[in-house]
Amino acid sequence: MDRKNFLRTMALLPIAGAATKLSSLQSMASSFSATEKMPVLFLGHGSPMNAIEENEFVSGFRKVATTIPKPKAIICISAHWETKGTMVTAMEMPKTIHDFGGFPKALFEVQYPAKGSPELARMTKDLITATDVHLDDRWGLDHGAWSVIKHMYPNADIPVIQMSIDYTASPERHYEIAQQLAALRRKGVLIIGSGNMVHNLGAVDWQNFDKDNYAYDWAIEANTKMKSFIMEGNHDALVQFRKQGKAFDMAIPSPEHYLPLVYTVALQEKGEVPHLFNDKAVAGSLTMTSVKIA
Repeated sequence: MDRKNFLRTMALLPIAGAATKLSSLQSMASSFSATEKMPVLFLGHGSPMNAIEENEFVSGFRKVATTIPKPKAIICISAHWETKGTMVTAMEMPKTIHDFGGFPKALFEVQYPAKGSPELARMTKDLITATDVHLDDRWGLDHGAWSVIKHMYPNADIPVIQMSIDYTASPERHYEIAQQLAALRRKGVLIIGSGNMVHNLGAVDWQNFDKDNYAYDWAIEANTKMKSFIMEGNHDALVQFRKQGKAFDMAIPSPEHYLPLVYTVALQEKGEVPHLFNDKAVAGSLTMTSVKIA
């Protein structure tokens, strides 16, 4: 670890307990040595069927992977792991979780046998001071993670851990937690938020599910404003999403699919430019809009 990156990492640690955390970080330096800064992603994951279908969205996931240096590891903040408190998976071999119902047998047969990384889990726990982080050995990889990562890295040759969304925490606290992951971007770690910017399952128009880029007026309004805030770097507006009017309330009836976007934009650094892709609506009340920040 060079001096610059060492000091950057130390700046994230509290004074109390710093010696213990320093020892832990130094012991991990061999596996996660300094690299060029990795991009950060928000992926609109949509239907679990995207895991086994061939469409423009999975093509977008594959394409974005070609623009990124191969990661040493991946942290995914998925909409589908909500917990009381913040947890990170810390097992050697996370299981593939089929956390859905009513889909074809072929989808339930998918396995994504990526290794975990207890080392990265401990590093993540040590870096985050905004809240207590608990190491988890029971969860695994839910479809918010594996359904998109399998298209990016089909060989499952990159370790993957998940970090949960604390349903008791405010959007501001989630933003703060995300910022404390920044040092990992310079250790070859790809951080992915996986959800959907507009996600109202109760309003889905199933009869028009396959209609190209079809959205209700409120979904268009919310998605357009979200994209403007992203491109302008207006993080306050994105964090204060409950103050953005009725269209946002319709687009985000519950926050779990939106909050992974907050994690992504929180990691944007000065001079970095967002790039939008997969920017289409589905079934009236969902958007697949995805973001790369680099």
